[in-house]
Amino acid sequence: MSTAMNFGTKSFQPRPPDKGSFPLDHLGECKSFKDKFMKCLYDNHFENALCRNESKEYLECRMERKLMLQEPLEKLGFGDLIGGKSEAKK
Repeated sequence: MSTAMNFGTKSFQPRPPDKGSFPLDHLGECKSFKDKFMKCLYDNHFENALCRNESKEYLECRMERKLMLQEPLEKLGFGDLIGGKSEAKK
């Protein structure tokens, strides 16, 4: 029976996080976008529909810096905000 351990035989293969989970922004790369979004929520009594532009900008920052999977904005529910226009739906 061999008790020798072969540490070099297996290599660690990193993989992206599961959908719906993403790395924390340890370096604060998107902190200003997060702060702007949180301020908007606070100022608007946490009515997130009023802060969609800020939410979109925050998610764009995270995608650009590989802190989350790159997704089309339309798939994330921001199709009506593409091109800088905002249409409030009631």
